[in-house]
Amino acid sequence: DPRVKGWLLLENYTPTFIFSVLYLLIVWLGPKYMRNKQPFSCRGILVVYNLGLTLLSLYMFYELVTGVWEGGYNFFCQDTHSGGEADMKIIRVLWWYYFSKLIEFMDTFFFILRKNNHQITVLHVYHHATMLNIWWFVMNWVPCGHSYFGATLNSFIHVLMYSYYGLSAVPAMRPYLWWKKYITQGQLTQFVLTIFQTSCGVVWPCAFPQGWLYFQISYMISLIILFTNFYIQTYNKKASSRRKEYQNGSAATVNGYTNSFSSLENNVKQRKQRKD
Repeated sequence: DPRVKGWLLLENYTPTFIFSVLYLLIVWLGPKYMRNKQPFSCRGILVVYNLGLTLLSLYMFYELVTGVWEGGYNFFCQDTHSGGEADMKIIRVLWWYYFSKLIEFMDTFFFILRKNNHQITVLHVYHHATMLNIWWFVMNWVPCGHSYFGATLNSFIHVLMYSYYGLSAVPAMRPYLWWKKYITQGQLTQFVLTIFQTSCGVVWPCAFPQGWLYFQISYMISLIILFTNFYIQTYNKKASSRRKEYQNGSAATVNGYTNSFSSLENNVKQRKQRKD
């Protein structure tokens, strides 16, 4: 698209590709480097980082919504050259959306520095590594029009997600944070809605390239599969495990009373593990 000619990082695919390769190398080598080192707290920088991404996501959501309104975008199918000046507004915001995917590589780097390696899942790496690359191609070929919808929803979800992460970095705030579970539900809802909106462009086509629509649907399906598996593993199985522990009377606290034997047994096990 000639409208993005000369824009930062968009002129050539090489920088985006190099950043992605470096990201994967750090994901592979970072935990090995940190293996025998003490984890970093990163508490102060995490608050600033997550607050910054919260504000950026809020800005992108607002600009996308107002741009779509000003351009009179059609929900069912919107091509890339009929919104007038609003198209340029959408393109400028979506460049920031593309660039934010590079900033979000820091999510993984903080996991590595804090030695939270269990959070570096296949889903996490797949999502981060692919989004930057996908959006480079989006910005070069379809930087407005029907591309707006998924980015708008994702920006809103990221307001909720990064505000949660920022506040959870402050220990005093953690008891008041109740919406973590609903973030994943919101993400799954986002993917389903994006598939529906993208499918409208297939059923009632306009000048927006059909190939991009089919690719978007396929990518959203892959995310639904991975995020659903994450949700089941994280919430459903843990809840089931807690119910079984409660029913068997093996939990440390049963009916509001502390089971001293269980607590003592757990302490002995922990001491043995530390000794080993």
